Amino acid sequence: MAKRKTVPDFLKMKTDGEKITVLTAYDAAMAAMLSAAGVDMLLVGDSLGMVVLGYDSTVPVTMDEMIHHASAVRRGAPAAFILGDMPFGSYQSSVRDAILNAGRFLKEAGCDAVKLEGGLAVCETVTGLVRAGISVMGHIGLTPQTATQLGGYKVQGRDIESAKKMVAEAKALEAAGAFSLVLECIPDELGKIISEEISIPTIGIGAGVHCDGQVLVTHDLLGMFDKFIPSFVKSYCRLSPQIQQAVADYNREVRSGTFPDDAHSFTSQTGLRELLGLSGTKA
Repeated sequence: MAKRKTVPDFLKMKTDGEKITVLTAYDAAMAAMLSAAGVDMLLVGDSLGMVVLGYDSTVPVTMDEMIHHASAVRRGAPAAFILGDMPFGSYQSSVRDAILNAGRFLKEAGCDAVKLEGGLAVCETVTGLVRAGISVMGHIGLTPQTATQLGGYKVQGRDIESAKKMVAEAKALEAAGAFSLVLECIPDELGKIISEEISIPTIGIGAGVHCDGQVLVTHDLLGMFDKFIPSFVKSYCRLSPQIQQAVADYNREVRSGTFPDDAHSFTSQTGLRELLGLSGTKA
């Protein structure tokens, strides 16, 4: 079994210029496959609200739902570095609440770290979590939990003032103790600048190639979620049509009586009806 990576390992990867791969996982089976494929970090993202639970956004996701799925991911990938995504409402009220909820990810689900959204407003929370012994990944740029305040799901940091603010937020989160930082949906040049200005790894999603690593929602990568596909997503295969075709073939064979055939059935000894004392077919 491969050795689980640690926070110092990711810091060293940035120093050595080695890119970090991150993908989302929500269940044991997928987590096992992603871990076996060599993904560096698994994120139990609150995106599960949309791709697994059927919500319209990430906002309705609860701590109990996150713990449920994070626990499954840990069981499926015991050697993986796993991040628990702090859902909306789990850390905004107070540092104490943030520590209690983040602690659940570590104690109940076996996560290695947590991720939370926000810039300057969450720095005190990040510091409190780190002091409590909880490793934290920050997240700036497009923050889905507060997308309506940002004008919707659109590129952030296009003008000079907002770009300056984002650089300041990245530095502040590093100073607060974050070990890494997600940069979502920002211009590639800004992603490059932030990655050069801070010493902790940046994980890009729609932030250009110069980030220290990349993250995607696995359902997007595999072509399994068609409701909304961001322009920065690359689908490496299209499983959704294949899955639908496989199910259609199953329906057809069951309804026609061609499945299960002899190859997919268990045979018994001849004369079983007589041995069971049954004389014939009931009318």
